[in-house]
Amino acid sequence: MRTIGVEEEFLLVSEDGAPRAVAAAALQHASTQDGDDDPDQPGGSLEKEFAQEQIETSTHPCADLPALLEEVRAGRWRADASAQHAGARIAALATSPRPADPSVVVNRRAQDIAQQFGQTARDQLTSGCHVHVEVADDTEGVRVVDHLRRWNPVLLALSANSPFWHGDDSGYQSFRSQVWGRWPTAGPTAPFGDAATYRRTVAELVASGTILDTGMVYFDARLSARYPTVEVRVADVCLDPQDAVLLAALVRGLAETALADGAEPGPQPRTEVVRVAAWRAARSGLGGDLLSPGTGRPAPAAAVVDELVTHVTPALESTGDLAWVREHLAALLDRGNGAQQQRRWRHEGADDRELVRRAVHATLA
Repeated sequence: MRTIGVEEEFLLVSEDGAPRAVAAAALQHASTQDGDDDPDQPGGSLEKEFAQEQIETSTHPCADLPALLEEVRAGRWRADASAQHAGARIAALATSPRPADPSVVVNRRAQDIAQQFGQTARDQLTSGCHVHVEVADDTEGVRVVDHLRRWNPVLLALSANSPFWHGDDSGYQSFRSQVWGRWPTAGPTAPFGDAATYRRTVAELVASGTILDTGMVYFDARLSARYPTVEVRVADVCLDPQDAVLLAALVRGLAETALADGAEPGPQPRTEVVRVAAWRAARSGLGGDLLSPGTGRPAPAAAVVDELVTHVTPALESTGDLAWVREHLAALLDRGNGAQQQRRWRHEGADDRELVRRAVHATLA
């Protein structure tokens, strides 16, 4: 079975809901608890992010969904325990509901990025969910990256969890994706076709002198530079840990579909169309119409999500994931994604402090 793993970024927050720049202290505490982890194996540790008000978790590669869910939950609990030692909690919010002035971590590379990219870097207090799916080599990886292009906006809509920006409702379900899209390499890509073209494109981006290194290749889906995986980076961090696992199951289903014997590449919409689909997914998420990956025309979000599930059903049947995905997808559509939950809390009267308190509870539920 093809393994999958999840990386999640979290806000570090104080009791009043404000982001707290205590990542260094939280990571220092975590380092004293790392005795059982093999540093040569992927996943399992806490890591720094770009801002001192954030922390990142990662799972080990997993083959089955219940095991992955336990890893996701364990990573969240572990991160929160270390955050509490630093006087904070973790919240799975892709942007802060409160105004924030993030501080860059004390790291030469991060400081160079902050200096070179100005306001774009200063605004990057955003938290994503990255799914890794195993591939045999770069040839397989590029087939998966190209296949994901037209489906990535649907994954974004399912995960959307960032309606608020600097204390105001942004009007988007995923405003994180709008802020993140300011980086020069972020967002959808044209089809690569083969591994050589992918590698040449990345080399040309680095040679342009615009980005510091390959780590700043922020495509919605990219070949991992560290592991034999495709890393899908389009999603907001999810309030509910089960939603993160649902994303991973769908990504694996898409990878299996792309690599199935006799699989055809399928339609490849122009990048301009994919970008519009991503914008609509960010704007209305599950609350309005999305662009159908099959037709390129608007359709109700639930219908487009069903289109995705239908597309990957044979793959989900082969991995034994179909029943789990259907059950948890129905639960997500019933309660709403993170953005819908946050707005519902606001409608119920939650102020910033109460909203963040509820988010902390949902993060660890």
